[in-house]
Amino acid sequence: MEKLSYMIRLLGAFFRLIRWPNLIFIALTQALFYYCILLPDFRSGNAGYVNVLQPRWFYLLSVSSILIAAAGYIINDYFDLNIDRVNKPDKLVVDRIIKRRWTILWHWILSGLGIVIGGYVSLKTHNPFVGLGNLACVILLWFYSTTFKRRLLIGNIIISLLTAWVILVLYMAEFRLAVFKDPVVHNLLSRLFKFAILYGGFAFIISLIREVVKDIEDMPGDERYGCRTMPIVWGVNAAKVFAATWMVVLIGSLAVIQFYVLQNGWWIILPYCAVLIIAPLIWILRGLYRATTAADYHLLSTYIKGVMLAGILSMIFIKIV
Repeated sequence: MEKLSYMIRLLGAFFRLIRWPNLIFIALTQALFYYCILLPDFRSGNAGYVNVLQPRWFYLLSVSSILIAAAGYIINDYFDLNIDRVNKPDKLVVDRIIKRRWTILWHWILSGLGIVIGGYVSLKTHNPFVGLGNLACVILLWFYSTTFKRRLLIGNIIISLLTAWVILVLYMAEFRLAVFKDPVVHNLLSRLFKFAILYGGFAFIISLIREVVKDIEDMPGDERYGCRTMPIVWGVNAAKVFAATWMVVLIGSLAVIQFYVLQNGWWIILPYCAVLIIAPLIWILRGLYRATTAADYHLLSTYIKGVMLAGILSMIFIKIV
């Protein structure tokens, strides 16, 4: 009985280590883009063209993305052990429940599986972008955890780019040289590209905002161990202005997109975006101005993630309309 209890505790710690809710979010994002945008785009073309990323390859690609992300969370906690002892001592898993040598081993196992599966999908679809992209993600996550996270802005940009890549990788998996000589393929991929940029750009900006807010929240541990994050180098007020500026850019961009939505008669998306995305962003912007404690910034970070989820779920309405 005692051994069973230990195994359950160990399993629970492992799932916390790999941030299982975030992995579900990645799977949901890719599934929505695939089934609500990518497949309908090819079917609406009525030209007899079949998408390269068939369901079996999509599932493998998604598994690859999830494995690499899980490995990234593990290596981040591995190198952030001392910082996490200051910032979130109650949530520590590494060296408290799971030994460090096991965490690094799991990182390499999951990263290796992610690279191999991504390479297999590349081979089967005759598309090198997936395999090379996933390999680049593993390398970036390693250097982010060891070096870039502690430097001004570059770590935030890397994580934001990787967040956008979760969507963009699906477009890249469909990319083919025929786009340059076949007008039908060109039109199909052009429509897909617009949606990939729209949602990838949304993911990039809102992730960048959240990363800066998290940096403010994590200042005590980061400062103690020599990190050069934005609030430490520029000050909290400057970091707030940076995040607020990007939030205004995002709100303005979403407002402009609504005119495009109206022109296409997608009426159902308008109230959804206004109520569940733009209005919460305005509320978060107001809360950012008033925030003073780590708890305040943690709450804002949680709300930002909620807005990101609402933005991703809007793909459902694109399929409906």
